[in-house]
Amino acid sequence: MAEREVKNIMVIGAVGQIGSELTMALREKYGNDNVVAVGRKTKPSDELRDSGPFEFANCNDKESIENLVKKYDIDTIHHLAAILSGTGEANPELAWKVNMDGLKNVLDIARDYKLARLIVPSSIAVFGPGTPLQNTPQQTILRPNTIYGVTKVAGELLCDYYFEKWGVDVRGMRFPGLISYKTPPGGGTTDYAVAIYYEAVKTGKYECFVEERTTLPMMYMPDAINCHIDLQNADGSKLRYRNAYNVTGFSFDVKTLADSIRKVIPEFEVTYKPDFRQKIADSWPDSIDDTAAKEDWGWTPEYSLDGMTEDMIKNLRIMHEKGEI
Repeated sequence: MAEREVKNIMVIGAVGQIGSELTMALREKYGNDNVVAVGRKTKPSDELRDSGPFEFANCNDKESIENLVKKYDIDTIHHLAAILSGTGEANPELAWKVNMDGLKNVLDIARDYKLARLIVPSSIAVFGPGTPLQNTPQQTILRPNTIYGVTKVAGELLCDYYFEKWGVDVRGMRFPGLISYKTPPGGGTTDYAVAIYYEAVKTGKYECFVEERTTLPMMYMPDAINCHIDLQNADGSKLRYRNAYNVTGFSFDVKTLADSIRKVIPEFEVTYKPDFRQKIADSWPDSIDDTAAKEDWGWTPEYSLDGMTEDMIKNLRIMHEKGEI
């Protein structure tokens, strides 16, 4: 059966780290009026609010999302609303409610309204004790020890079920840590790699909540946005793993990241005060094998670590001069 064309898109969680940039990229590609941004309560940026339709709705209120699907004749949803790892450990009940109940609501809507596409990102948080930490394979042990990881594993399986049971064209990728200058850190374990750039520009100092040797896979946000759109438009008949594609940009430890920053800001200082997130980081892979994504839908990142550092610092300096950070 031929895949339906993507025309009218909704981004749920559009005010968050990925959503704020993905919405603007989709509007540039599909037209401002054809991409509806949906937030729960956080005030959107002027750019996000003024460039196209913006609505407040909650994925845990199924009717509110359903009404927007009908109002805007939506055929594709990017579902990004989620409680991340650090915040989830502080409030496991909320993490389950948003990450699982909210996802099921959106899956039900995708099924009932026969949407052309549903994109639901997963995370390296699905990995845990027993998972190979080096070059983690596409198919491996998934035994996470965080509520965020548990919900992401369950979410992958639930999405697979809706595809197999009802033919819902749902797709997803396992994102590593994502780094962006446009959105402040949001409660994730990998957010040290965002905060370190902010503090390098603002104060020249950073106290890191994981140890110097902590190594994790990461990705620069422009690559993550391309990943979203490329997977959305991939040939579904070639997708072997649909809701669980490993993707990565590069891996580094905190010292290597700090050294990259010092190439631009030589006086930058880092100290270390590990907290509960160290245990979470230790349970996640050091590096990821994303061969399947490259083979099945041509995934390839563009940025290197130093290339990302130069772009991050350049843009954060502009924002700092304007008083925006």
